[in-house]
Amino acid sequence: MTAARAIGPLLALAGVVAGILVGEHLGPAPARLTLVCGVAVAVSAWIVDGWTRRVVVVLAVLLLGCAVMQRALDGLESGARALAGGGEVDVRGQLVGDPDGPRFGASALVRLASPDRIVLVKASGDDAGRLRVLQAGDRVDLRGRFEPLPRHGYDARYRWQHASALFTDTSVIGFQPARGVVPRLANDVRAAILRGTTTLAPTPRAVTAGFLLGDTRAIPDDVTADYRDSGLSHLLAVSGANVAFVLLVFAPLLRRLSLLPRTAGALAIVCSFAAATRFEPSVLRASALTTVTILATFVGRPVAPVRALAIAVLGLLLIDPFLVHSVGFLLSCGAAAGIALLSRPLAQRLSGPRIVREQLAVSIAAQAGVTPVLLATFGSVPALTPVANLLAAPAAEALGVFGLAAGVVGGVAPPLGRVTAPLIEALVAWVTAVAHGCASAGGEIRTPQALVIVAIVSIAMVARRARRSVPDAASR
Repeated sequence: MTAARAIGPLLALAGVVAGILVGEHLGPAPARLTLVCGVAVAVSAWIVDGWTRRVVVVLAVLLLGCAVMQRALDGLESGARALAGGGEVDVRGQLVGDPDGPRFGASALVRLASPDRIVLVKASGDDAGRLRVLQAGDRVDLRGRFEPLPRHGYDARYRWQHASALFTDTSVIGFQPARGVVPRLANDVRAAILRGTTTLAPTPRAVTAGFLLGDTRAIPDDVTADYRDSGLSHLLAVSGANVAFVLLVFAPLLRRLSLLPRTAGALAIVCSFAAATRFEPSVLRASALTTVTILATFVGRPVAPVRALAIAVLGLLLIDPFLVHSVGFLLSCGAAAGIALLSRPLAQRLSGPRIVREQLAVSIAAQAGVTPVLLATFGSVPALTPVANLLAAPAAEALGVFGLAAGVVGGVAPPLGRVTAPLIEALVAWVTAVAHGCASAGGEIRTPQALVIVAIVSIAMVARRARRSVPDAASR
């Protein structure tokens, strides 16, 4: 019954992905007719049932996916035309995310006040230093030149973050703190967590910021490489586990509330944490999935993990179709799907103590989910990832819960921060040592090898099932 209930959302998800890809192929357009047809078909799904409804829903989301992608591309093209040409100009805008970039440069996505477009701002020298100290939500006054955003190369990826143009030769001529409840609350929450890590050494502090908030800007390149080459880089990106950790910290308070206030409080915590972690693609997936689960529980209709994931991803893609080009989003979805589909069956088939079986099953399931994305994007996956995750998971989970609580407490009471610092550093040191050891051991699985492994595992599973069926048939 659970699998049958998940078929509808999964088919709808496949339909919206297909529609988005078709819309990208067709290119920029207002797509008003397609949008209207999609809405009309979606409304008509209420008057049919059974498989007919599923077919109608798939057609509706296919049309909607096509329309939203064409409209998003049209917005980029019109933005590029509006910002094309001209000499040096002064602009005012608001930072969409935290500045990043190399040591002597800085870049940031900025939403202009007029015209209402997002541009990639790049600065160097002293202006890079001025830009780097700002945060998402801060308002800036800039002077520079508009250029077309490159279609190829590193900066081309910002196109899928809705950047319409490049703003270069930038001078920062003024800035103001963030305005509005959400940006200010997000920065306050972020500052409160990071304030509790000030007593840590620079590298552990940077890694802790990655664990808790997904902020990897200050992590040394060699440490980042170890996490990547060992398959542990997902620990430095906010995921569903981080959202669960946040809810776990506030669970004692939420349990004291009745259903409606508890639901509203949980949703507010999820939204605040998502804002503090800058709505990164993996954060969006985790927050949307958690929101679907919370709302389903509120209405008294708990939803299976696969069904909840399909609904969450479907909604996100209709809101922002460019997420299909986000590797982080695809990896997050793949890991969540792998865990939802495979972790329980694997845990039942593995031998050993329960806690070890469950940890290893989750690691293998997540790796199975992300492997297709990794192979398609990078052409290989680290061979020791399951081992690295099994060794690092207990410390990573402890760091997620304890580190978050200690960060908040340490920010409020600095003396307590000095007490908790040694334990946080020990947890970070263990995970980093695991990453370094597994990365140094090397070994990777490329696409041909992965196909051979999948074939061998499939044959083994079929053979095992066949051996089980022979005694059953003989007994009958």
